[in-house]
Amino acid sequence: MAYREFDAPEISRRSLLRGGAWLTAGAALAAAPMGRVGFAQALPEASPAWPHVQAMIDKYVGGRKLANMVAALGWGEAEPTYLARGDLALGSGKRAGPDSLYRIYSMTKPITGMAAMILIDEGKLGLDQPIAEILPAFSNMMVQKTYDGSVTDLEPAERPITVRQLLTHTAGLGYGIVQKGPIREMYAKYGISPGQVSRLPIPGLGRDEAIAGLDKFANNLARLPLVLQPGTKWSYSVGLDLMGRVIEVASGMPFDEYLRTAIFEPTGMNSTWFRVPQSEVGRFTTNYGILGGNLLPLDPAGASVYLDKPAFPFGGAGLVSSARDYDRFLTMLLGYGMIDGRRVMSEAAVKLGTSNLLPETATTKGTWIDGQGFGAGGRVQDGAYGWGGAAGTVALVSYKAGLRATMMTQYMPSEAYPIHEGFPKAVMADLAAMQGA
Repeated sequence: MAYREFDAPEISRRSLLRGGAWLTAGAALAAAPMGRVGFAQALPEASPAWPHVQAMIDKYVGGRKLANMVAALGWGEAEPTYLARGDLALGSGKRAGPDSLYRIYSMTKPITGMAAMILIDEGKLGLDQPIAEILPAFSNMMVQKTYDGSVTDLEPAERPITVRQLLTHTAGLGYGIVQKGPIREMYAKYGISPGQVSRLPIPGLGRDEAIAGLDKFANNLARLPLVLQPGTKWSYSVGLDLMGRVIEVASGMPFDEYLRTAIFEPTGMNSTWFRVPQSEVGRFTTNYGILGGNLLPLDPAGASVYLDKPAFPFGGAGLVSSARDYDRFLTMLLGYGMIDGRRVMSEAAVKLGTSNLLPETATTKGTWIDGQGFGAGGRVQDGAYGWGGAAGTVALVSYKAGLRATMMTQYMPSEAYPIHEGFPKAVMADLAAMQGA
């Protein structure tokens, strides 16, 4: 990632881009007593109230802890209920709403994951296909004998990296926001920095330069040692960024173009980009850092790094989107690939991608998803699938509840406030109240 640690203890390199703080959303929603408020029984014309979610929004925005929050909650294919409060930037007077633009960071991963599932369904990729068949540079990988230890004391990989492993963070790849020591330094040296925070010279916010070109990113990554043996452990990684290169080779199209034609356009997502068009800056939010309880502009909308062309389309953390657009993506997933009568993905591809794809050989013990499952770029548990982003965003679908839920806001680090955990809990409390009504 394009930074080092902040001097302030509240913000760290490890916390800035990870989506792993969100660990309870799926379980919370899937466990909610549904009864007559279930998907099959819900009446689209009777939009339910969401008092607990509204109270959460009022607490954070009304208390000036956050500049804005926008939630989208919907049943089945019905239009969502939007709850919004606050301004695009503090004091701007421009109200945030369903079409406001947010840096969704790691919520990019499920979109990349579903793009891969489309190619798997079409037979252009295999779930357990070695990626070396697509990217030969990954044919003879070496692995650190000691995790985050020496980068010269290595051993050969015991098995090939597969598509499944890239999708589930079990390929043994590292992440600049996770690794420490010499391997972290090598990632910075070789431009393995698939993400961005700001173009501003903020004190304490160092910026590693990402190598230009997804092909060059993949080639450089293949030159570096793995941090774990492939298929042995869940470890948050650049796997979904590398998946972008696999997708473009398998599809014969640039990765960002493939996302546009295979997912965004057929799903009706017209406000999701790797680069915010200049014409849309007027609805772009400012991203804030939480320092000493105060909001510090990290990436003002008018001077955002997201107005620049990225080094390459970051499949793990690069997209900007809106609550309306991301709800469209979730609607398509909840419809098992269908939206507005159009088929975007096959039912089989959606079911597979939202199921637990972890290799049988991989452990999750001691990780962010200990005891849970992981699908194509998102966490899976008890009928729910989704993930969170480093700037406070979170979204999921609950197949048991027939519900889709998205929360957009903009602050770093995500752990400064318990939004990732608090939003699904608020949703669950509202569902319980509906059940008792």
